[in-house]
Amino acid sequence: MRPLCVHMDDFCSYREPTSVSLHDVDYFVLVGPTGSGKSTVIDAICFALYGSVPRWGKENVIRLALAPSANSGRVALVFEAAGRRYGVVRALARTKQSVTTKEARLDELDPSVDPAEGIEEMLAAQVRTIADGPDPVTAAVERVTGLEFRYFTQCVVLPQGRFADFLQAEPRKRQDLLVQLLDAGTFEVIMKRAGEEAKVAEARAQAAEAQLAKVGGADEAAETAARQRVERLETLGEQVRSALDELRRTDETIRDRDAGAAEAARSLGALAALAMPEDVPTLADDLKTATGAAERAAREAARHEEAESAARERLAGLGDKAALDLAARAHRDHARLTEEIEAVRVEAEEARGAAADAEADVAVAQANLQQAQDELQRTRDAHTAADLVQRLAVGEPCPVCLREVTEPPERHAPPALGAADRNVKARARDLDTAQDAHRRLEREADRRDEKLAGLRRQLDAQDEHIRAHPDAGDVQRRLDAIRTAEEEAGQARQDLLTARADLTKAERLLAGLNEEASRAQRELDEARDTVVAFGAPAVVDRADLHAAWTSLLAWRDQEAGRRGEAAETLANELSDLRARRDDRRRALAAELDAHEIAVPATIDTDTVREAVLNARNQAENRLADVRRDRRRAEELADEIRKHRQETAVAQELARHLRANNFENWLCGEALSLLVDTASETLRELSGGQFEFVLDEKNAIEVTDHTEAGLRRSVRTLSGGETFQASLALALALSDQIARLGGGAARSLDSIFLDEGFGTLDPATLDTVATTLERLTSGGDRMVGIVTHVPALAERVPVRFDVSRDHTGSHLEKKST
Repeated sequence: MRPLCVHMDDFCSYREPTSVSLHDVDYFVLVGPTGSGKSTVIDAICFALYGSVPRWGKENVIRLALAPSANSGRVALVFEAAGRRYGVVRALARTKQSVTTKEARLDELDPSVDPAEGIEEMLAAQVRTIADGPDPVTAAVERVTGLEFRYFTQCVVLPQGRFADFLQAEPRKRQDLLVQLLDAGTFEVIMKRAGEEAKVAEARAQAAEAQLAKVGGADEAAETAARQRVERLETLGEQVRSALDELRRTDETIRDRDAGAAEAARSLGALAALAMPEDVPTLADDLKTATGAAERAAREAARHEEAESAARERLAGLGDKAALDLAARAHRDHARLTEEIEAVRVEAEEARGAAADAEADVAVAQANLQQAQDELQRTRDAHTAADLVQRLAVGEPCPVCLREVTEPPERHAPPALGAADRNVKARARDLDTAQDAHRRLEREADRRDEKLAGLRRQLDAQDEHIRAHPDAGDVQRRLDAIRTAEEEAGQARQDLLTARADLTKAERLLAGLNEEASRAQRELDEARDTVVAFGAPAVVDRADLHAAWTSLLAWRDQEAGRRGEAAETLANELSDLRARRDDRRRALAAELDAHEIAVPATIDTDTVREAVLNARNQAENRLADVRRDRRRAEELADEIRKHRQETAVAQELARHLRANNFENWLCGEALSLLVDTASETLRELSGGQFEFVLDEKNAIEVTDHTEAGLRRSVRTLSGGETFQASLALALALSDQIARLGGGAARSLDSIFLDEGFGTLDPATLDTVATTLERLTSGGDRMVGIVTHVPALAERVPVRFDVSRDHTGSHLEKKST
């Protein structure tokens, strides 16, 4: 795993978006004051991959990842592993209780994007999504890097205070790491697979033995018997073909004779079917009678047509009946209107007189009302005067004449004002009643006048009609004559219709008989057509159907006798042919039965040939089956031997791999190689004082050459010595793990060292720096360190200065 760029946004102390570009860096250092955020950059790489940071104490603790003042944050990392590029993003969110991972996603990215374009451009070039969600992403990262979180922090990231984890680990835990790095678990899978293969091979061997038992009867004797049956059936086939050819020729002769017999039967049937229709003898007489009746009906219809035409002419000479009807009705209406006008005139005069009387009553009522109103006014004046008298004072001016009152007038009681008012209202009601009566009578008189005018207009209109026919009696006589002529014309019309109906009936009967004659003629022709092929004579006289039928039936009787004799002779020949055919079929059936061939229900060419062919095919198939089974038996024997060998090999492999010391041996060999490589680095770092050795339990110890080669536990080393030993072991592990594991997924392309250099003396520090420089000189491994030691930082080609203020941590890339 080699990081290309890591991005932090509100992650720990980095509150502003910060990207650390490492694509062009092989060896870098993070420097800055204590607490500025140097280790946080390494933490961001680890958190992006595994969702946790080793120095937080627990793998599942993430509440420390979010800046205290932030509600959300984001960490993104683009890295390469095994020749592919990946992008991992984890987004954080603060809840009321804690901090949670809101989003986590691992994508495979397009490697063609230039890392210099920035992390967002690389993340946008997504090829496929590998995992989504915190736990799935962590599991996918473990598959991609080949390391779990606990081993990643021992091989790739060496955090503060934990340099000695791998050095001082218990052998069992150290072996677990080596098993994962070496893919030693694969051998357990191989062991299980070998056991399964042994079971499968054994099962296949048993299945082959079962199949061999089924084909055990396929020997040389069975093959000989099958071959001889095929040869016998081939000879039978030739015999059957000859017999079938003879049967086929006999069948063709029988079919020809059958066709002749059928034709003879059909001709006899056609001759027997000839019969004269029952109505042919009487049809000519019926047709003659119907023709005479039709002629008489035609003459009678013509006579009635002449009578009906004469009656219509007489009726037309009597004049226009409609005009006479109108004149007669005008004479009747004139008399009626004259009487009605006189009566209405009298009523109108009476209504007009009543209206005049009512008008006089209105005048009287108006006068009475005026008189009552005058009396009411006088009464009001009297009351006003009486009231004024009461208010007059001698010496005061009179309100009416404005002269001084010298003597008050005499006081009189005024008449009753209420009675005068009631009298006015009563007279007003009388006037209203008189006016209503007058208006009603006026309207009635107007209606009478209007009705009288209308009757007079109607009378004038009738005068116009009467003027053309002034004599009412003459009009009535002419109308009576027209009615008599109409009755006569109607009767003549009815007689004509009856005569026409009789004519239609006679013509219909005649047409039916003519149709019967035509049908009988057609029937004669059709009947003759059925036997014309047999030599029927032509019809000479078509007018005499009876004679024609008699001649045809006489010929029929003669021809039927001749054809009957020929049919009998043909039937005898057919009987002899069928007998000979049946004898040949029985002989063929016996031959088939002798060869164990099922005899078909019908012995004919197709069924027999198919039966013989099927028997031969079965015999050939049997011979092929026997030969195939013999070959199969040989193949099964070889297969059984092969499966038994495979079973033995798989069982032996499983037995060897099942030994518990195999894993111990493998890890022991890897640890020995690792310790040898680390010893070279440790000797160089310690100035030749220390080198690594393994005890009998594969625990790591050091040999102290300053103490005459004394072997010491690594836990007895001082802080500086422990750092030297841990660094040597970590560098060896990083350098050797690709060869130990043998796989690109386990290649440790990066190592990050967090502090620990402050405990080294100048000489050792120089050795450590030289070792790290040599480690990165090939350009195939990235080394990142976090240190406060200026002497070491100055020797690193790329430096990231980290600072922190009230707004958070800040990072600046510099070249040394």
